[in-house]
Order: sequence, then structure tokens, then C-alpha cells
Amino acid sequence: MLFQAQGGLQIQIAESISALKRRSVDAALINPNIDQLVNFDLIHVFSAINGNHRIIEQAKAFGLPAVCSPLIQPHWTTSLGRRSRALETLVGKLTGWEVKTEYRQIASCLSNSDALLALGETEKASIVNAFGIAPDRIRIVPNGIPGRFFAATPDLAHERLASAQAFILCVAKISPHKNQLALARATAASKLKLVIAGECLPAYKAYLDELLAFDHVTYLGKLSYDDPLLPSLYAAARVFCLPSHSEVMPLCVMEALAAGTPAVMTQHHCMDLSTMRAVVTEVSPTDELAIEKAVRAFVAHVPSAEDCRAAVASFTWDSVAEKIHQTYEEVLNRPST
Repeated sequence: MLFQAQGGLQIQIAESISALKRRSVDAALINPNIDQLVNFDLIHVFSAINGNHRIIEQAKAFGLPAVCSPLIQPHWTTSLGRRSRALETLVGKLTGWEVKTEYRQIASCLSNSDALLALGETEKASIVNAFGIAPDRIRIVPNGIPGRFFAATPDLAHERLASAQAFILCVAKISPHKNQLALARATAASKLKLVIAGECLPAYKAYLDELLAFDHVTYLGKLSYDDPLLPSLYAAARVFCLPSHSEVMPLCVMEALAAGTPAVMTQHHCMDLSTMRAVVTEVSPTDELAIEKAVRAFVAHVPSAEDCRAAVASFTWDSVAEKIHQTYEEVLNRPST
């Protein structure tokens, strides 16, 4: 069901494959219901949830090397890991060890992988602390940004919005998890338009209706990732805001910075902000006053577009592919594989 929707994970997979092909790596998207794993030299699984541990386990059974980009959420801490193992034991005893918890499935995916690719140090810490994985098995490989975002201009956005006035932008699926309603409430008194773009599934139609009840909200609907309007919106916005309840490494924040726009984002994430402190502000997704204050601060004192772009200049998909390729070669050349 992965590609029934468009989001950061789908983009990460597609861009990684394209960049690997530019390095002459014969990378292809496997359909495990049709394709035979044994026809490949190495299996790379993205995301350690939703049953993906079975693919890793099957690769292991065939003796195939496997790499995993697990996308572990920051809520996985030492404490949560300890409690999850206790719950796993309880569930096992109550069901005769016939039922496994999500924790055990994730742990299987991690432990059976020959190498793990974490998006940053925060995700690496979660993998080590909550699941007991040795740090030397983990490589740091952040996401990348396509070049078109660095070259973005505001012209098309101004044309589509029929206005060159400053606005706040949020690009994300419409859902309570992405928390657009809190953003709408927090910015209602800002006197700035809030432009929202993203897919809205029928289950969240009522949530969207609540958003559209605010006079300052404009909804553009779903934009395809290659739509030229998307980078133009980033470039035209005064500030980008993503107050989700949790993220791993949100591409939209990085794309906004590449287009020259500062960002306000949730404090619950796995990004390394060491190069972005001057152009990114973290907020609690439940603190609407903090969201309003952070947005207002960037509106009043806008960082230069050059500073925003410089903060993410090193994040390219070609550099990502180089690190992934190095991991593949390392794993394939191990005597045990």
C-alpha cells in the first residue's frame, strides 16, 4: 500500500533509486508479492514497520545481504524500549508466544539487517537505546533535496495566488497528526494568509472543513512532487510551518530552506539542526502560543534567502546515493555475506 499516497517516505525511496542509477547502480523497486528476492544481490528495505520485518527475515533465510533505512520515530527511548520488552514478554506468555508486538517486529527488522541507515544522530540514538543495536552497525545518511528547490523563484506562486503579499505556508497531508488546525488557530490574528497544500483523504474531510472555516486559510489541494508550483510556493512564503506531532526528517522543511524560506517545525523529530539554528525554530505541537510567537518572529525578522540555502547546501540526493552505495559495497564485500 506504500505508493497509494504521496509523502516523504515515497519521495525518499524514489529519489534514492534515481540517484543510485546515476551512479550506475542497477537499483529497482521490488514488488515482494511478484518478484523473487533471490534475483537480487542485495535487499534494501525502507521503514521497519508495517510488516517489513518479514522481507528482511526472508532475505536472511535466503542468505541475502540486507540493508534497512528504519525511520525510527524519536519517541523510542531507553525507557520505552524497556517497557516494550516487558510488554512483549507478557503478551508472549498470555498467547503461548504466538503473538508479537510491534516492538518485536521492529527489533527483528533491525537485528536481522546487515547495516542500518539512520537519518541523523537522534534516530541512531533511538535505535541503540530502545532496541539495543550496536552503534557500529549504523550509518548516518540524511535525506537530500532536488536542485530545483535551490533554484526556485516566487513568480509562479504569486501568479497562482493572484497576489504578491506575504503568507505562511504549510505543505503536508491534511490530518490531525500534521496539526494544521493548531497552526490555523495560532496564526488567525497574524493578518497573514495561511496557504496549505497537501492531499486530504475522505476520512479527514471534516478536519479540512474546520480548517477552511478560518478566513485567512487558503487550501490548494494536493500537489504532485514535480509540480513547478511547489518550489515556487516555498520561495514565495514568508515562513514555512510544520507543527506535526512527530516527524523523522521532514523533506518539506529542508525544501523550504533550499528555496530561501525559514521554517518553524515540531520539536519532535530526528533532524540534525546544527547548521540550521538561525533559520529553523522548534516548537511544541501542543503550544499554539509558541507556534504563533515563532512564526511572528520570522515574519518580523526574516533571515536572508542565502542563509537559508546555505544551511542545507550539502543535502543533495547524489551525496545520499554515494553513502548508500558505499554501504552496499561494504556489506557485499564482508566475508560473511
